[in-house]
Amino acid sequence: MSNAPPPPYPGTDTKGGMPPPNPAYPQQPAQYNTPGQSGQTTVVLQQPTYPVIQHFRESPIRIKCQFCQADVVTSTYMETGTLTWVACFIIAIVGCWLGCCLIPFCMDGCKDVVHQCPNCRQQVGRYNRM
Repeated sequence: MSNAPPPPYPGTDTKGGMPPPNPAYPQQPAQYNTPGQSGQTTVVLQQPTYPVIQHFRESPIRIKCQFCQADVVTSTYMETGTLTWVACFIIAIVGCWLGCCLIPFCMDGCKDVVHQCPNCRQQVGRYNRM
C-alpha cells in the first residue's frame, strides 16, 4: 500500500480544502440589536397546557379543590334526586302504592352522588343520575 493522500472530492480546490464560500449565502447570520441590548438573546419556551376535565361519577376522584386549593380525594354521599322521584311515581302508577313505591328512596343506585372536599367540606361536584 502506498501512503499517497486520497484524491480530492469534487468541488474542492486543489489544496484539499473546502470550496470557496458562495457569495449568495453569508457566512454569519445578521445580528439585530436594539438600543440598550448587548447582543444577548433570551428564549422563553412555554409548554402547552391541556385542561383536565373531571367526570364526577359514583366513586371518589382526586382533584384540586377550587375553594381551599388543596389536592384531595373527594368524599361522596348519596342524595335524593330526580331519578328517585321518577322511579317512585312509576312504581305507584303501576299499582304498587302500598309502600313498594318507597323502595327507590332506599337504593343508592337511584340517588344522586354529591362530591365534597374533605378539607373544607365544600361541594365540588355532583353526579346526577337523570
